[in-house]
Amino acid sequence: RALLAENALDGLPQRPKVMRTDPRFSAYAEEFWRDYSGHWKPSTCARNRHAIDKSLKPAFGMRYIGTLTRADILAWRAGMVGREGAFNRELPVLAVMLGYAEKLGYCAKGSNPCTGIARFKRQLPERYLTAHEYGRLGHVLRSLGPEIPQIVAAIWLLIYTGARCGEIESLQREWIDPPYIHLPDSKTGPKRLYLNSQALTVLANFGAGGQGLLFSNTIGSQIRLGLAWSHIRRKAALPDVRLHDLRQSFASVAIAENISLTAIGRLLGHALPETTARYAHLADEAIQDAATRVSGSIAQALGLSAWTRCPLARSSRSNLLPPRLPTRASGGPLVHNGSSAGHLSSPASAYANTGQANASTSSRRACRVSRGR
Repeated sequence: RALLAENALDGLPQRPKVMRTDPRFSAYAEEFWRDYSGHWKPSTCARNRHAIDKSLKPAFGMRYIGTLTRADILAWRAGMVGREGAFNRELPVLAVMLGYAEKLGYCAKGSNPCTGIARFKRQLPERYLTAHEYGRLGHVLRSLGPEIPQIVAAIWLLIYTGARCGEIESLQREWIDPPYIHLPDSKTGPKRLYLNSQALTVLANFGAGGQGLLFSNTIGSQIRLGLAWSHIRRKAALPDVRLHDLRQSFASVAIAENISLTAIGRLLGHALPETTARYAHLADEAIQDAATRVSGSIAQALGLSAWTRCPLARSSRSNLLPPRLPTRASGGPLVHNGSSAGHLSSPASAYANTGQANASTSSRRACRVSRGR
């Protein structure tokens, strides 16, 4: 039938065939990988290769790279509901791939369909250790020290420095230069860890010095703290605490000690202030607690021992009342509710001349009405 159709059209004007210059996505992915993957860290390569093979190729493999549109990306996003974290990690990979396709001439300039695609909003887990929980964890670590000294020493460093787990697992002896640890590379590039006296004690007791891995397993390879941590946290009755929560708890303790977010960002090695800003609500809570303590001290100096709260004013007229005279016995500003002779037992007793106040108010209202006439 193809031959018959070709013969039937013989001699008639036909649209010239246009040869596509852009490859299919699956073929382009290998070209992109050859050119680009050498600029990534090994861990980034592994993560991005998994994203390309397991998600991006199945979604776009047979499509020509130049035909992908914003609608295609949005359809892919809709199909990733339930895997929001994976989408948030894979979208930047796809954006880089399509951006590089523009440079190769496979797509028009400025046509990247990933531009403006919103990531899924996720509630990041927040878990901060309390002083009592720190005590339980410390007791378990001390008891396990003789049994698994390398694991325990590594976890002590995580607690005292706020470092990332991978930074301690891969720590090399030659990077240690007290009072610092100089990391040639990290999640945010070269980084300096600050060694406090407790961390220096851990390193001194462990015998830091020389070259090679500071923490290694029986065959000389890099240790992995995840499996041992599962046992340690259960023994400390902290089954919901992750290793990364030790880093977040480090930040929460720093805020409780009135250390600025800028200084905390430097301690944690954050590249962007926005990353440290997630702890801002903890700073607000610390300030509120400080305000409560200050007001409590002032109240004690004034001889006021028991306090309740009055409700917020429900109308603008209530703002005319003297702030030292309460109108309610609960909610709002603090008022004295003690048992001394001068305490205010009810709203009525707050005013000695209630009848005079009502008469005065009625008189003023009558004057306003007469002036209005």
